[in-house]
Amino acid sequence: MSEELKVFILAAMPLSELRGAIPLGVSLGLSPIESTIISILGNSIIVPFLLKLLEPVMNFLENTKLFSKAVIWVKNRTLKRSRDKIKKYSVLGLFILVAIPLPTTGAWTGCIAATLLKLNFKKALTAIISGIITAGIIVFTLTYNIVSVL
Repeated sequence: MSEELKVFILAAMPLSELRGAIPLGVSLGLSPIESTIISILGNSIIVPFLLKLLEPVMNFLENTKLFSKAVIWVKNRTLKRSRDKIKKYSVLGLFILVAIPLPTTGAWTGCIAATLLKLNFKKALTAIISGIITAGIIVFTLTYNIVSVL
């Protein structure tokens, strides 16, 4: 598997997203800018699918014995962490949730929050993709500064 594909796949995964993919790409020998672009693309490509599929998938899994507790926990945790921000700032709150590259923030959390709060698809998509780009720039800047010091 090529380094670019590894970075792309890691960026599309929950938890790591581009926060983990950009430094991984640099550690694999990609330039910080190349790693950032690939990570932004990998993190962004899943967003429309998540926005369309999360609600039916979560509803189905919530009605299963094996996954119901996990789905309820994810829903409650996401709403607890994001409801006030998003209700107060609307789509800007969703953007901020995705743009700040901290643990438990990012595209996956943003998609779950947008789905649970029943935000408009186009507005949510725009806010989440914009947040991904912003987070990518932040992580790029941090990665580039760390690499340049070494």
